[in-house]
Amino acid sequence: MPSGVVLYGPPGSGKDTITHELTRLRADFALFERLKTGSGRTTGYRLTTVDQIEELSRAGGLLYRNTRYDAEYAIDRHGVAALVDAGRVPVLHMGQVVGASAVAAFPLHWVRVLLWCPLEVTESRSIGRGDRDVDARVKVWHETREDLLAHETEPWTLTLRTDQMSPTESANAIIDALAAPASAESRNIRELVG
Repeated sequence: MPSGVVLYGPPGSGKDTITHELTRLRADFALFERLKTGSGRTTGYRLTTVDQIEELSRAGGLLYRNTRYDAEYAIDRHGVAALVDAGRVPVLHMGQVVGASAVAAFPLHWVRVLLWCPLEVTESRSIGRGDRDVDARVKVWHETREDLLAHETEPWTLTLRTDQMSPTESANAIIDALAAPASAESRNIRELVG
């Protein structure tokens, strides 16, 4: 069965960096570019309209949609299928546990990866990369922590502390999990998020 990777974590936890490392190590990994409408970053997204997202939703073409940073995002079935049909391993970035669960409706061997870093690391990385919305990202870090605590029995294939592992170590752990019949299991979320 083809595989896919879900990277879930707060802002600054390394989703972009680890995806870059995965694609550097293996050409079959590909960032899944979510549909997006609204303000903010455009790199790594397929820009669309609210009407198009609504149309896909009515037709059953969405796996998940959410709003954050004054924008709307969606994961469409066709986009995931196009990567799989091209022999690629889609890498999805998620900021909500329910989204990480919702994509399981697409039949792939999903490796679910919980990325975590402390608040000060999120803030430092956000400032370091020149984000103009550092305060909003700090707020989302807190929301992510609460989201995890509200879903603490949610199963994860891997939990990676990106402030303690290099991007290469993290990417290799994900590659190993894809190769092994590793199953997702509940983790000690309260210990992880402090």
